[in-house]
Amino acid sequence: MDSGERWAKRKGLFQYGDRIQLSDQKGKLYSFTLKEGGSWHSHKGIIEHAQCVGLPEGSFILSTSNTPYFAMRPLYEDFILAMPRGATIVYPKDAADIVGYGDISEGDIVLEAGVGSGALSIALLRAIGDSGALISIERRDDFAEIAKKNIELFFGASPKNWSVLVGSFEEQDFSHAGIQMGTVDRIVLDMLAPWECVEQSATYLRPGGVFIAYVTTTTQLSRTVEALRADRRFTEPYSWESLHRGWHVDSLAVRPDNRMIGHTGFLVRSRRVAYGVEAPRPRRRGSKSPIEESEQPG
Repeated sequence: MDSGERWAKRKGLFQYGDRIQLSDQKGKLYSFTLKEGGSWHSHKGIIEHAQCVGLPEGSFILSTSNTPYFAMRPLYEDFILAMPRGATIVYPKDAADIVGYGDISEGDIVLEAGVGSGALSIALLRAIGDSGALISIERRDDFAEIAKKNIELFFGASPKNWSVLVGSFEEQDFSHAGIQMGTVDRIVLDMLAPWECVEQSATYLRPGGVFIAYVTTTTQLSRTVEALRADRRFTEPYSWESLHRGWHVDSLAVRPDNRMIGHTGFLVRSRRVAYGVEAPRPRRRGSKSPIEESEQPG
């Protein structure tokens, strides 16, 4: 099943194989996959899966106790926040930044290290489409298995253009996965020490390819940036974090929510320059240009 077939099931009337999300009158969410002969049980009655098939999204479904449940297909955010976890997930706000600021799009060849529970892998697979390829590397076999199950649950099958390798990114020979040196469009690292992977990243990225790392502490941020600066095959790194704050809107009562998704991590982006070229570095205050230095006496 290719992604076109998978995502076609996310539109139109509910059918068997679809993921459905029910919400009760208090806003609590319940999610499951529709199966022939299946049923969903709660303390407020039972809903047969057959009751859902053929209904459009945004319908109400009654349980055997006449309790109404509102039915929709879950969004990416809903699925990610509710799926089983082996490691801390990359939040949707950070995944969106990685895809957007990393300029990851249809047909890209992407290497990802630190698959965790598969949240970011799902976002990357959606971005690259059927014509792209994603190779994910994970050191822990148990995390890799959790990610495989989550991705199969989300897409309905394991994508044909996705593969998982168990081991360390910096020790991989990607030619075994059909990836040649200098051909990768994007490298995405979600790991403890991405600075250890700068050399390997420079080897596999094509000129103009993007390196992007997700780290959680300022120490990791500093070491990653300095490693990229020291390697003149990469452009001057750009670092940032994103904060997500909802707003309460009730007529003229408009104010920021009391709770927000604050710091989750930092992102670092850089690009591979052409072979044989040294990346330019911005002048810092008080530094002299190479011309000025050559004009000094002595």
